[in-house]
Amino acid sequence: VQLQAFGGGLVQAGDSLRLSCTASGRTFARYTVGWFRQAPGKEREFVAAISWSGGTTEYANSVKGRFSISRDNAKNMVYLQMNSLNDQDTAVYYCAARLLAITTISGLYDYWGQGTELTVSS
Repeated sequence: VQLQAFGGGLVQAGDSLRLSCTASGRTFARYTVGWFRQAPGKEREFVAAISWSGGTTEYANSVKGRFSISRDNAKNMVYLQMNSLNDQDTAVYYCAARLLAITTISGLYDYWGQGTELTVSS
């Protein structure tokens, strides 16, 4: 599976933005997909994840209630809708995939896309 994240950019605090992750491969629908982010000088951290069916999702406490993850398996796409953005959300965002169940541990994801950068200006 090859992943590509896109949709980042420069936004103002309070704005909304949707990131997208596209994948190659006919078996994409079998994969759990997670979003992670890495801010300058910080460790990569878990943001959100969605099961292969879309029936199960999980969020980091820092984004719960503001971010929403979804997927469209027919289009091989996973989305991260981000609302009420603040400067703490500034980071490079990555999507990742694995065949097993949702986990928040980045090292357990097998496939990674290149990141897309989000900058939130206050």
